Amino acid sequence: MLIDLHTHTNASDGTDTPSGLIDKAIAAGIGVLALTDHDTTRGWQEASSALLNHPSKSQLQLVLGSEISCQDEEGLSIHMLGLLFDSSHQALIDELDKTREHRLFRMEKIITRLNEAGIEISLDEVYAMRTGDATLGRPHLADALVAKGHVASRQEAFETFLHNKSKYYVNHYSPTPEAAIKLIKQAGGVAVIAHPFASKRGKTLKIEAFDNLIAAGLDGIEVDHPDHSDSEKAELVSLAIARNLVITGSSDYHGDGKLNRLAQFTTNPEQWAHLESKANERRVVKR
Repeated sequence: MLIDLHTHTNASDGTDTPSGLIDKAIAAGIGVLALTDHDTTRGWQEASSALLNHPSKSQLQLVLGSEISCQDEEGLSIHMLGLLFDSSHQALIDELDKTREHRLFRMEKIITRLNEAGIEISLDEVYAMRTGDATLGRPHLADALVAKGHVASRQEAFETFLHNKSKYYVNHYSPTPEAAIKLIKQAGGVAVIAHPFASKRGKTLKIEAFDNLIAAGLDGIEVDHPDHSDSEKAELVSLAIARNLVITGSSDYHGDGKLNRLAQFTTNPEQWAHLESKANERRVVKR
């Protein structure tokens, strides 16, 4: 069974609609798919409806979640996948809303830095790149830079202007990873840290930091990810085994926004079963 536990739609910075993602997952023969848009649950209803009303006889199981933006006390960006949580848990939803709101202030600062360097781009042009009230992110700015002719692709925009080490990069408010884990757990879900050792993205989490995450209730580590090297994967597998954490794999699919393919990396069914058992209720959407 193909199990992909990290994907995005145009409810955040992906390019597929939630229903379009369901169509592609079914066509690809995926058995379990997690929808994890950045700091939002806004694609959940459309994706669930698309699956439940799909004309095929697919037995796809849909895992609803969110990739929650976090940062530690030193300002290091850390992403936490919250899966299978209760979307009526107001404290968690309020935190997601607060994080999305601060993304706007961050975008304004990045645009100001670009303009000061002679790279003309406006907030309205960035807004034009997102769908409705999708979670605003750097990929939307990348698309605006492409449309303006400053770069040829999203990838070039990130490599040139928008990577974490860039002089234009700006952090935004987000909870600590420990706080995010606790909120996910309080909402009955499970917490998996996303791509923690992806060094080409910038600074990475130190292995010593996992002590506090585990104490907060961390359930798993996303090991098999397109941005992890073989050595990074090996170190994370050793850590997961030593600390009794679930090992996951996923594509981090963004549609046309990234080169990542659906089910490019996957999760072992036994690991998924163990992870799902840690939620306080069975919340997988299936027919």
